[in-house]
Amino acid sequence: MQAAARRSATPKSVGPAVQNDPSSVRASADDHALLAALPIAAAIVGQTSRGVLCLIDRNSRFDEVIALTGDEAMMSGDFRQCQHLGIAQLMQEFLADFDATNELDFCEGEGIGARYFRIKLAPLSRCAKGRPRCLVSLVDRTVEVQAERTLRAEMLRDSLTGLPNRLSFTETIEIKGSTSARDCEYAVLVVDMLRFSRINESMGSLAGDELLITFARRLISALRGGDVLARTGGNEFGILVGLKRGVEDALAAAERIQQVMATPFKLSELEIRIECGIGVALMQAGQDPEELFRNAQFAVKQAKAAGKPQVYEPKEASAARRRFSIETELRRALDKDQLKLFYQPLINLKSGEVAGFEALARWNHEDRGEISPTEFIPVAEESGLILQLGRWAMDKAAQTVAEWDREAGAPLPLYVGVNLSAIQVARDNIADVVESALRSSGLKGERLTLELTESSIVQDPGRAMRVFEALKALDATVAMDDFGTGYSSLAYLQRLPIDVLKIDKSFVTGMMRDPDAVAIVRAVLSLADALGMSTTAEGIETVELATTLAALGCSSGQGFYFARPLEAQAALEYWKSRRRH
Repeated sequence: MQAAARRSATPKSVGPAVQNDPSSVRASADDHALLAALPIAAAIVGQTSRGVLCLIDRNSRFDEVIALTGDEAMMSGDFRQCQHLGIAQLMQEFLADFDATNELDFCEGEGIGARYFRIKLAPLSRCAKGRPRCLVSLVDRTVEVQAERTLRAEMLRDSLTGLPNRLSFTETIEIKGSTSARDCEYAVLVVDMLRFSRINESMGSLAGDELLITFARRLISALRGGDVLARTGGNEFGILVGLKRGVEDALAAAERIQQVMATPFKLSELEIRIECGIGVALMQAGQDPEELFRNAQFAVKQAKAAGKPQVYEPKEASAARRRFSIETELRRALDKDQLKLFYQPLINLKSGEVAGFEALARWNHEDRGEISPTEFIPVAEESGLILQLGRWAMDKAAQTVAEWDREAGAPLPLYVGVNLSAIQVARDNIADVVESALRSSGLKGERLTLELTESSIVQDPGRAMRVFEALKALDATVAMDDFGTGYSSLAYLQRLPIDVLKIDKSFVTGMMRDPDAVAIVRAVLSLADALGMSTTAEGIETVELATTLAALGCSSGQGFYFARPLEAQAALEYWKSRRRH
């Protein structure tokens, strides 16, 4: 038996109702007419001279609804004996003050047979003796409440698998979290079925639905009593597990899931092995359920990369948020032209003169300070901003060299190298970008060197070949950057029109203490010579390295021994300072 008022107070006893008391208020002809005209169950209630509630009049519909409540006291008007004392209190308080609460919901019975009612009160004019009266309407809300419950049940259930959905799952997490007295009593596992979209595409949505249902059944078989399973997305499932031994129990649950998924699934005549990514997040006391669920989803992304279940680590999530923040700030910085190009000298190791410069992007954030390229370049590649960044760098580098020429009054005997990302090679029209930079600056192609990493070649050799040929048609120089650190094939070096091999600094810096590093550098130099390529050594930090590389026949080098990356004007002055007259 339940009762709830919108501005309710705790029910309390009231005085005895009086029905045949001489001091009772009598119904008038107008009262009868009003009740008869109303299409709802209604009655008029007042107070006797003693302040006791009395039922003045009612219509037949009121009797019909009262009969459904099974409350005989209400039928007789004896509110003191009413099963729901809150009803009498509601009426007394309203008659004392028409601004008081005027509605009350109550339930009669329990379970399937329960009925739900709502009483509403409205003020009426006072009786001839000046005592207050009110109109009472009684509504049977059983059908409405049952419909609401049915609709809510549908809203909280996944129609395909019959499991709770994400809304229901987060509500369950919230309930468990509110009853948990300490951290880590529960954990959320998010299970993501890998390659599901490929199965859907190749076999159709019906086969995909069948797989989801079978997958859900297997998950159920991996659970313990008390664990809660829900389908939280297309091919994503959430599991709430109780913990006794902390994270060990959560990882044990992940292990059971992987075991039950080890057996191939049979679809039509095919047997398909399904792998899944599993992320784990431990519940903290008072934690927002959506935040907990997102933490488990974040761990799933890491699990996919690692190939095994992963537990959410706040530090890694913080780093991910920083990357996202940097992406937003980088986009704004590019739009406002807040990045700069610095230029690191490339020294001819035989003559000691500056042969050219490598253009390097630098970002000094107004709030964060200097942000390393090792941090913002990967973000640019991941977000696609590398295309905008690459075009900006190409234009800026070409314009800088053209300005140096104008200041000198003639073309200078130097070039500028610009790095190209594998993402740029795959998505952008590099030849058009270079041609546009040359046209706007007035430079000839040989003044630009385009530096590509091995990964840009390995990902799509055919496209790389077309890009290289287009660049050579513009008379640009092509260099392979970080040579020796990737997966280059000698066949690529033989087929592709590469002019320069840049020896990675990881080999150069180890030359003075590691004979193997020296052997690798010798081999690269010999290979370049055999293929008619020049060489550039990166990471030269001591005079010994510079001297040794020059003796081995390396064409040019760069590194802190010569100079750090310089701003444009300082770079030009550096070139002048090393110029031999």
